[in-house]
Amino acid sequence: MNQRGSRPIHLRRIDPAQNMRRFYALAIQPTLFGGASVIRNWGRIGSNGQAMMQTFDRPDEADDALNRLERSKRRRGYRDAD
Repeated sequence: MNQRGSRPIHLRRIDPAQNMRRFYALAIQPTLFGGASVIRNWGRIGSNGQAMMQTFDRPDEADDALNRLERSKRRRGYRDAD
């Protein structure tokens, strides 16, 4: 599966000049049939936000999708929540 294991990824984008305080969380969860799902959760910090689940037949496809999403968000200015 993912080289990070099954640890979720928590990203934030905070820009006071634009009144922007957003979060984006990604995680991979195995399915009952040997596949894997990418779980996304995003929204304004302090809210529940929105969620989306995308299911793949093979775990390596889910890893690729998670890596693409993470790279895309980091290019847009999201950073680790730590």
